[in-house]
Amino acid sequence: MGKHGRCDVEACYPAYGGAGAGAGGGLYPYMIESPQLRWAFIRKVYVIVAMQLMVTVAVAAAVNLVDPIKTFFLSRSPAAIAAIVAIIIGPLLMMLPMIYFRNRHPINLFFLFLFTVCISFTVGLGCLTKKGMVIFEAASVTLVVVVGLTCYTFWAAKRGYDFEFLGPFLIAACLVLMLFALVRILLPMGKTVSMVYGCVAALVFSAFIIYDTDNLIKRYTYDEYIAAAITLYLDIINIFMALVTALQGVDG
Repeated sequence: MGKHGRCDVEACYPAYGGAGAGAGGGLYPYMIESPQLRWAFIRKVYVIVAMQLMVTVAVAAAVNLVDPIKTFFLSRSPAAIAAIVAIIIGPLLMMLPMIYFRNRHPINLFFLFLFTVCISFTVGLGCLTKKGMVIFEAASVTLVVVVGLTCYTFWAAKRGYDFEFLGPFLIAACLVLMLFALVRILLPMGKTVSMVYGCVAALVFSAFIIYDTDNLIKRYTYDEYIAAAITLYLDIINIFMALVTALQGVDG
């Protein structure tokens, strides 16, 4: 491992080092399978993530734009509160069977779809009281950040940079964010604190995009496409929601 997380390709991946490693049009020499199989895996993951995002946009738009649905959730009636609680715990319940069946096709895709729908409803609820311009700005910035960081990670990985060292720092940052979020729920704070929290969370999950994309290129096996898709999807959703929080603080 060199400076700034860079590693020598032959030292880190000796099985793929040497003169023949760069054959095949300059493809990544340290991929754990053949380049064709790895690129097929990467394309498969991004197709799944794109479909997840389309489902999320459709469900969140329905929650915010279809008047009967919006009115129901804003009514705060016992039925609405029960539905909100079910939506909040839904992703946790779906996570267990999804992990258990992650390598069993096609049931893994079925549970992935249910998990995505649950997350989509939470996104819709999170945007329910936000202004349309705030949501549009957050979505635009999220798109630019995700595309930019993804391109950067592929560029850096091809030049031998490795981002596995980010893992422990990102786990610690997530724990801090979760604890602070709990404090915000128990002790409501002002818009300035919410803005700072949103900015910090956006930075943390932006780093997750780099870390998880690096894992996508180098470490996931071909059968782990569900796990790879979930991590990238949640990174994108968390960046979006963090930016919504930050921009709402600025707007307020």
